[in-house]
Amino acid sequence: MGDLIPLFGTEAFRPQAQRFNTGRLSFELLDGGLHDIRFDKIEVIRAVTFPVRDRDWGTIAPRLGVVTKEEIAGGLTLAWTAEFVNGDARLRASLVVTASHDRLEVHATARSDGDFETNRAGFTVLHPIAASACRLTVQYSDGTTEESNLPDRIEPWQPFKDIRSLTHEQSGIITCCTLNGDVFEMEDQRQWSDASFKTYNRPLARPWPYRLRDGEPLQQSVSLSFSGKGQRTSAQDEVKLSIGALNGCRIPELALVMTPAEAREALSDLAPLESIAPQRITAHLDPETGDTDLVPFARLQTRLTLAVDLEYAARCDGDLDAEFAELAAQVRAATLPIASLFVCPSVDRQSTPPGSTWPDCPPLENVHAAAARAFPDIPRGGGMLSYFTEFNRKRPPVAMLDFVAHGTNPIVHAADDRSVMQTLTALPWILKSGQAIAGGKPYRLGLSSIPMRQNPYGSRTIDNPEDQRLCMANSDPRHFAQFGAAFTLGYLAQIAPFGIEVWTPASGSGPRGVCKDGILTPLGDLLSRLSRLAGQTVRDVSVSQPETAAALVVEKTLLLANLTDGEIKIEIDNGEEIRLGPYAIAEHPFSGSQG
Repeated sequence: MGDLIPLFGTEAFRPQAQRFNTGRLSFELLDGGLHDIRFDKIEVIRAVTFPVRDRDWGTIAPRLGVVTKEEIAGGLTLAWTAEFVNGDARLRASLVVTASHDRLEVHATARSDGDFETNRAGFTVLHPIAASACRLTVQYSDGTTEESNLPDRIEPWQPFKDIRSLTHEQSGIITCCTLNGDVFEMEDQRQWSDASFKTYNRPLARPWPYRLRDGEPLQQSVSLSFSGKGQRTSAQDEVKLSIGALNGCRIPELALVMTPAEAREALSDLAPLESIAPQRITAHLDPETGDTDLVPFARLQTRLTLAVDLEYAARCDGDLDAEFAELAAQVRAATLPIASLFVCPSVDRQSTPPGSTWPDCPPLENVHAAAARAFPDIPRGGGMLSYFTEFNRKRPPVAMLDFVAHGTNPIVHAADDRSVMQTLTALPWILKSGQAIAGGKPYRLGLSSIPMRQNPYGSRTIDNPEDQRLCMANSDPRHFAQFGAAFTLGYLAQIAPFGIEVWTPASGSGPRGVCKDGILTPLGDLLSRLSRLAGQTVRDVSVSQPETAAALVVEKTLLLANLTDGEIKIEIDNGEEIRLGPYAIAEHPFSGSQG
């Protein structure tokens, strides 16, 4: 068990998948859900799960019963129970899977013991983004149908609502998904960097949280049918995008974000920052915390050679000119020459889901005009302190700005190791869609660590004192382990072709920082290498699908990361074979094309 600590930073239990096969159909059972559903060895459905969410959209971990298996004519049946506990109430569910050579059905029967509060309880179907832009037939609850496509550019709102069934063809396989028991709709999960489209119940326009009353029954089912003949190629699972040649693309400048408290902590031991040598520090200023001390950033700038960018969560609750004049006075009083100012209204850090009322906030044009009057001589940016989802739904007035920015986070909806690595696949779509919004303005990526700084979808981030794999957690042990370093190199490989100006993979200290017990973590060590590559020309990038390895070629250097928990072999341009252990990173001289 001790070997798990260097890899994951924790010895927490890792559920193991069990694979089932019947004819041309195969799937995995993992932690009470079906995953990696394949027909003719082609992934056609990413997952069918039965998640239950609390009022903060946190996933309530179920207590799972023993899985029973029965062989039936031409297939098999699996059954198990799941119990969800929220406060004094319990939701007890029985799940049954029936699989044959061309059909897969999942039925759930549940009943509440006590009044059970939830934001969502029921089936979720994940469609892989490899199906993006494929033809789609949607049948609605009234029996009407529509011929459409799964969207290529990321939709800010649900592309389809009131769904009865979905039929799409992918790589020669026709998949029909029929849903019963509630009203289902689809959202584009690429917004949150999930590598899927999600069909779920119930509609977000309905009130949440809601209560399943004591004794109230819940019955739902998902029926999948498959036909056609799979057309598999050697690059079957590779997701392709037209992102242009890499000519002119360079490694972005590295920024580490800090609050005033984290800056004071970093000043007590500068060795980690000196070793990493980031080009920039992002000073995160949030008046709601009561700590708006900019002096620690001025001291950091004096002792280290770097730029300081001010990231401000604007109150926007009174006279805007007075607020930004006060901010400018704080900057002058601290004798802090800031390189840029990024402004986001504080209220916009909370997401506004479909059907919800937008919070009170002055027009963004007014906010940025006031910022321009107070800071007329420095580059100014807008966007979101949170994620692309919010950036996509409330778009900044780019004509008034010098750059745009938002962050990403890989543990919004799922926190298992495979799902976190799969989020890398969605990054090119985020940036492709984001650049369309930016309209050619320089693009920066804010904090994009595995642990979450702030939860736009609930009242809090989730504490993680036992170092588990938790959605929306404010700390994650993998951030400090080899897993976090491999994920971060894969992240850079995915964003490198898009000409990003600045990226922010970590904080300077604290639970999203770069050292532990005063020693650089594997992530910190990687960033010390990547920082020195800033500005160098990117010759090639690759992230294999499924997420096995990432490669980044910068001038004459090849960086490789194993994105899996097993050993892999990679052949490079001269025929040499490199073996990488679990989540290992290697640096290698490079002279030609990849093998």
